[in-house]
Amino acid sequence: MEISLKWVNELVNIETVNLEELIEKLTLGGFEVEEILEIDINNQKTITLDISATANRSDSLSIQGISLEVAALLNKPLKTSKYSTNTFNWKQQIENLSEISSSKNDCSTFISMTVENLTNLTVPEWLKRKLIASGIIPKNNLLDFQDYILLETGYPFEFYDLEKICSKVDSSKFCLTIQPSKNKQIFIANDNLNYELNDSVLTVKANELPISIAGIIPSKDVYYSDNTKSLLIEGSIFNSAKIRQQSRILGLRTDRSARYEKSLKNTNLIESCYRLICLLRISNPNLICKLHTVNQTVEQKLTPISLNYKTVKQILGPVKESTEDQYTYISTELINNYLERLRFNFNYDKDNLIWEVNIPYSRSEDIVREIDLIEEIGRLHGFNNFLTQLPKIETIGIEDFSYKTRKKLTSCFTNLGFNELIHYSLVNQETYINDEIKLVNPLLKDCSNLRSSLLPNLVKTVEGNLKNGNISIEGFEYGHVFSGDIPKMFQEKEYVAGIFGGIKNKTTWSNSSESLNWFEAKGKIEQLFEKLNFLTYWKSYTPLKENNILHPYCSAKIYLTNGKTLGIFGQIHPILSKKLNLSPDLYLFEFDFAIMEHQLQTNKLTLYKEYTLYPKIIKDLSFIISNDISFEDLKKILYCNGSKFLIQIKLLDEYKGISIPENHTSLCLQLVFQSNERTLQNKEVENIINNLQSLLVTKFNADIRT
Repeated sequence: MEISLKWVNELVNIETVNLEELIEKLTLGGFEVEEILEIDINNQKTITLDISATANRSDSLSIQGISLEVAALLNKPLKTSKYSTNTFNWKQQIENLSEISSSKNDCSTFISMTVENLTNLTVPEWLKRKLIASGIIPKNNLLDFQDYILLETGYPFEFYDLEKICSKVDSSKFCLTIQPSKNKQIFIANDNLNYELNDSVLTVKANELPISIAGIIPSKDVYYSDNTKSLLIEGSIFNSAKIRQQSRILGLRTDRSARYEKSLKNTNLIESCYRLICLLRISNPNLICKLHTVNQTVEQKLTPISLNYKTVKQILGPVKESTEDQYTYISTELINNYLERLRFNFNYDKDNLIWEVNIPYSRSEDIVREIDLIEEIGRLHGFNNFLTQLPKIETIGIEDFSYKTRKKLTSCFTNLGFNELIHYSLVNQETYINDEIKLVNPLLKDCSNLRSSLLPNLVKTVEGNLKNGNISIEGFEYGHVFSGDIPKMFQEKEYVAGIFGGIKNKTTWSNSSESLNWFEAKGKIEQLFEKLNFLTYWKSYTPLKENNILHPYCSAKIYLTNGKTLGIFGQIHPILSKKLNLSPDLYLFEFDFAIMEHQLQTNKLTLYKEYTLYPKIIKDLSFIISNDISFEDLKKILYCNGSKFLIQIKLLDEYKGISIPENHTSLCLQLVFQSNERTLQNKEVENIINNLQSLLVTKFNADIRT
């Protein structure tokens, strides 16, 4: 928004104010000055500031609004204009007029006026100069009056040709209504484009004739021209959410709708109407103006906001006048002064140091809490005039069990070589998952769905990493996933997922580099469970919603011993890996974080024993045994009969070949013996080995190999 300082000076005396000081005050007050422009008008230079205001300050998007801010920031009095106080008996007339048919939620104020005897459309030179100073090229027609009143007051007025309306409704008396349009109704706007409407788009109608899309654009059939002699002027306040919705449906945004989107208030709408009539009357002294239709909803009474001096000191802190020995805070007198400069009505309790502040309706959108009032005080005082210091924290927050679980899992994953990854919860439609929740009104195509799994983003990250010429990344992620139907049954859960593999490594110098196979990848996950002290069992799993991501025959579901489903694990789908040019030896997992947290919480306390200082004795035992005997049963028998000194059994080798009988396997086990009390002798270990060999022969009919 380009603001002419000469124009502002008509409302606030800023002739003696230094330009740099003014810019600094505006910037610290929340109005960023983008550019300083020098505009030459009739050989006279005018300084214009290009100012951007925050979205919730619709009251400041005009010359009047920004002048109020300048007056408050600089502590300058406002110059009053005649039209702001002299509105004749309009307000009394408004109370006696009938209401327009509309939803109070969609249109809070609607005023229409008829203007006749409009014989001269010449625009005054002073008005043109002000438009030029504000970056608008004058057209020397009625559009200049619309632009001017929008710049000065912030209210967008719509003009219609009154004669055209009367000719189309076949009557000089017509009724204005605001109604939903019919489905697939074609509306020809004054930009010469056709718009297809539906029942969620509001139209302003004269009897049954649509004269505009409410708050956005007028109809071409009733739009004014250079030959217009009489006008119907509409000044209205529409609901910001409704205007935004209509703009998205139509793909149309105008200067008028942009103002309504900022949530305009009707505070000075009557005065702005009178100002507009005064401007038209300059070149048309015999102008006949009549109020036609008015609708105003009763403003809701705003609840006063309590402002506590103790809270002000806590939030803003000491001012720069403080010394090392004693802090000085903003005084209550200054706060009173700032509230008066902001034109806020208030009652001050001197005993309790509490203000009861009544917020004006024009600021009801951006000031709703005590902290908002404190921000206003800091803004006027200048945030740069307060000391910058870190708060003194006496105690750091207590870590809850969820945080402790996350810390433990992160430590385990990083020890296994994983990197932590972070992705958005919003994803696009091409995620290879079948039941993701679609957003009704997404801002971007890439953020149109709520994710129902963490796996698609992990695959995309690996793909992007490889495209950039890097090696495959092994990572994990904590994240929320969503399921169900939002209107009926909706669920949000936290999961931890990861992806690894696809990197070729050498296990020995003599062998070539190889990627992880299924059993090695499974072993890596079991290593994680071992660190977490989780007892699990695995079952074959046919992917359902992940059927485009996980291999149909190389996937498993993992359960805890209590029967709860911990999560899924599987190899990447070969079709997907080929499509994305990824290694087929990638493995993915996704675990329920809440179940992992609960299991860690219910796990029994680990008991530690003293590390033994006595040496181990390691013996190998080779034998041929039937395939019908499971390795787990074999280990149980050996542990039970290997005495208390047998502490570990490892499978060194498994062999099946021509020299081995059919349906038999040759196993080589490594047995580790150790005592916590003394050094074992080789002879007693040999006796234990002989007993175990005899047990294998008699119980399992094993053939001992030497």
